[in-house]
Formats: sequence, C-alpha cells, structure tokens
Amino acid sequence: MTDTLRHDVTGHGPVLLLQPGGSGHPMGLGPLTERLAEHFTVVTYDPLGLAHGRLGQPVPEQRPADWSEGARRVLEAVLPAGESAYVFGTSSGAVAVLDLLARYPGRLAHVVAHEPPCVTVLPDGEARRAELIEQLDGPGRPPAEGGSATPFGVFLARVLRPFSAYVPAVTPPPGRLTLAYGTDSRGQLLHRTAEALAERLDSARVAFPGGHLGTVDHPVEFADVLTETLRSSARTSA
Repeated sequence: MTDTLRHDVTGHGPVLLLQPGGSGHPMGLGPLTERLAEHFTVVTYDPLGLAHGRLGQPVPEQRPADWSEGARRVLEAVLPAGESAYVFGTSSGAVAVLDLLARYPGRLAHVVAHEPPCVTVLPDGEARRAELIEQLDGPGRPPAEGGSATPFGVFLARVLRPFSAYVPAVTPPPGRLTLAYGTDSRGQLLHRTAEALAERLDSARVAFPGGHLGTVDHPVEFADVLTETLRSSARTSA
C-alpha cells in the first residue's frame, strides 16, 4: 500500500466511494463519475497511485486487504462525523469492497460489488481461475514485472492472481450488499460467480447495463442503475 492515500473528490451529496477495477487506475471512468456526481459526493480511490504520478514505479504484489485498508483510511478522511458511505467496486475493485465490508462494516451504508472475479467460490472454481489467468495473461507466460509501465501490466503482474483467489470469509450484515452483473454477461463466468456469491452471502443481485466493462461502455445508464440501487437500499433500511 502506498504511503499517501491518493483519491479524487467530486460532486455533492452522500459519500459514494468508487473503487475501479484492474490495477485501480480510474481511466475511462470520467463519464460515470460525472453522472454520479449529480447525486453523490464521489470519492474515487486510486490505491496504487497510478493516476497520481506513480505509473512505471515498482509495485509489490497486492492483496485485497491492502486495498480495503486504504479505502477505510480514505473514508475516515472524507466522511463527516456520524455519517456512513455508499461503496461501489467493479472487477478487482469489487473484490476490494467485499473485503472492506467484511472487515469494516461500521460506516458503510451499502456496498455494490460488480462482477468480482472470486471464481474459486464455484464448484469448478480452481479450474475456472486457471483458465481466467491464462486467458488474460497468456499461456505459459510468467507474470510481468511489477514496474510495468501500463496499468494493465500492473494488473497482470500484481493483482490478477491474488484477487482472483479471494473468497469472502464473513457474511455481511443483512441488507448491506448487492452483487451486480452485466446484462451482457449472462451465461458467462463472472455472471456465474456473481450468482454464487449472492447465494453464499445471502445478498441481493441486480443486473447492470453492458458486460464486464459496463462502467465504461454504458456510463450514464450504468450510473443511473447504481443510483437507483443505492436509493432503494436506503428506502429499505429506513
């Protein structure tokens, strides 16, 4: 984890912590963030600082706990006293927010985890994880060096393997978690994973626009579904 908590804040309203996927670099999320900022104070966490001048520097292997601890510290810095935050994460960021909810539920109003690649929860999970790693990283190719000059290189080298092995160890408090999957992901590996996690953690599940990259491909529609999901959770818990 980096010494400085790198994050950006935009908008007004209840705090919504946004945890990007991949290596945590928020590239491509501008339109999503802009739409969400109409309703929330959006806090975009960059756990490795790749969008804040650290791209190309060495990165040690990451753990979901590294990112969730950093997210907790960011929330402590930005949350007004007595308030709780909404949290959204996609892909590897969804793994991080699952860990955040397991470790630090106290100030979290609701968490939405979009297509976390926790594939080992499936009955054939170890085989599916091996296939996922091979699909993304190439057959027989050793992991890239931690000082990769691209966010995707950092993801392959330092994030993909440990995050895809993550299994939530704690059932969250009732009504605090929604598992999300893309409408275009039905029948695919991460749709199966989201369904299995929702059953395992006794959580709600919601379909979002697009596929695994719905945050980038359909940012406005995605933001609107996320907004309604969070508002619905607030009405339910009221």
